[in-house]
Amino acid sequence: MSVHTAPILPDPHDVLTELQHSLPQFSTIEWVENTESTNADLMQRAHDADGSRLMPWLRGAHHQNAGRGRAGRTWQNRRGANLMFSCAFDLFMPGRQLPALSPLSGLLTCKALRACLDPAHAALLNVKWPNDILWKNAKLAGILVEATRAGTSRHSPDHHIVVIGLGINLSDARSLSQSLDRQVADWSEIMAIDTHARGIGCAELVSRVARHWYNGLNELIAKGLDELPENFAAVDALIGQSVNVLHDNHVIHTGTACGLNALGQLRVRTAQGEQAVSVGEISVRPR
Repeated sequence: MSVHTAPILPDPHDVLTELQHSLPQFSTIEWVENTESTNADLMQRAHDADGSRLMPWLRGAHHQNAGRGRAGRTWQNRRGANLMFSCAFDLFMPGRQLPALSPLSGLLTCKALRACLDPAHAALLNVKWPNDILWKNAKLAGILVEATRAGTSRHSPDHHIVVIGLGINLSDARSLSQSLDRQVADWSEIMAIDTHARGIGCAELVSRVARHWYNGLNELIAKGLDELPENFAAVDALIGQSVNVLHDNHVIHTGTACGLNALGQLRVRTAQGEQAVSVGEISVRPR
């Protein structure tokens, strides 16, 4: 019988020390006991930036008083039960392509976490568009992507600062499933069946994900978005599923999910033809 042992979140100073050693690409790394929101902290710093501070930046916290998810939702967390951090990156890309960063961040995060597992279990980690990380179809992690123009020195219309925030459930899946009335997963469940995952500490999880973000965004600048649909298909939890697309709690499309287009939009084949979905909640319909 497997025993769920929650991963231990080390002291903030120990996390910081390990990250500074493992992430030399990051010019600023911080890990604090408590803050309002790591995404909000970095967004404010980006607004105030004068161009003199090199990026990328990383900021993590053991607890967030006002952590946020997509669509303004509150991120429920308690100290030791969640791994939460954000990174800020300097990017040159057309504004119309910025929405593709949400599914791209989901793809990169999923690939980073899959690399922490025994290959036999990797396919159990997937992405529900745009970027919810699922373990056995239950939500393991959430991602928030925000972008801003920053500082008076930013003159190019294609110059953006992008902040990506990640919250991974380390434990508490059972209580979260009950309070949220939906299936939630946590890293302790993965550790219970996967020996590779047991050998990876919290700071290493952060560094692996941050490196995947850094390398993936550099590849985006070099190659563009043409390969996003094919790459996302390898982790897509929705492809081939019957889905409803909801906006403001109303069903606006019903059909079959067909993957992404190059702008990161979800393609849904409906009775009226294929729709490219940019916003909305996706509900899988039982067959």
